[in-house]
Amino acid sequence: MLELTLDQVTKQYGKRAVVDKFSCTLTHGVYGLLGDNGAGKTTLLRMICGILELSDGEILLDGCNICRMGTEYRRMLGYLPQNFGYYPEFTARRFLLYMAALKAIPKDLAEAKVEELLELVGLVPEKNHKVKSFSGGMVRRLGIAQALLNDPEILILDEPTAGLDPRERIRFRNIISALSRDRMVILSTHIVSDVEYIADRILLMRGGQLLGNNSMEGLTIELRGKVWECYVKPEQAEDYQACFSVSNLRNTERGVRLRIVSDDCPLEGAVPVDPDLEDVYLYYFRERNTGEPTEGTERDFQADPGKKSGKCKKNGRR
Repeated sequence: MLELTLDQVTKQYGKRAVVDKFSCTLTHGVYGLLGDNGAGKTTLLRMICGILELSDGEILLDGCNICRMGTEYRRMLGYLPQNFGYYPEFTARRFLLYMAALKAIPKDLAEAKVEELLELVGLVPEKNHKVKSFSGGMVRRLGIAQALLNDPEILILDEPTAGLDPRERIRFRNIISALSRDRMVILSTHIVSDVEYIADRILLMRGGQLLGNNSMEGLTIELRGKVWECYVKPEQAEDYQACFSVSNLRNTERGVRLRIVSDDCPLEGAVPVDPDLEDVYLYYFRERNTGEPTEGTERDFQADPGKKSGKCKKNGRR
């Protein structure tokens, strides 16, 4: 089984560290790299692919530096970039045969492999249609197919479901899940549902740094006792949203039901509920009104029953 080790991986542009001392070890399975836009996910993936040089640290595959492995390492990679380029006048089949030639796959093997992959991604009926006629989801499926031409042991997918409708997103997740049985899959996204059901482990990335590395179950266990539900008057809902990290709001006959992520009980009558990955995401990536990331701090909401709204005061407790 392969082992990919990232040791203090850093990428700097001037004085700014886009990726900052990122360290983890990956084996077979699906890894969801979850973070906001601008977190450094694409830069990290491009370093893993050998497209960008590291400013510091090293990336090792089974103890060997990938820079020294050269072609041997690249043959093990499959990569679907965020902005997948294609030739719009090519048919799907012709495009894959062209990509196979670029990857030095013998023609007789390439033809069989292309047919196999078209079947895998559900594009057999459209294989002789020009790519310019494809929907966004079909283009992304074609992108997966080209990434799999060389039967890679490491598959890297950068924001693969961006812009897809729910049906295509589900189809895409099912394909990825099927592919993960015998290879390492690294999937970066800022969409929680993309990784919630298929990732074996989730890597939380913010500001170029690794904040968490755990299974879905492990991350939610860490958040137990920090997710609450409560009911407030409709006229108070906006004040509560300004004072707390609210992951869900719903109008009901009892009032406005709020789902709040907070280290401490946000108000009398709030009850703890089981956390999900959206709660985890909000906990690690919540921001103050200033727009600066917090380190888990909250502001205290003091509700006055005799008034229509409450008051917020900042609180440095964790």
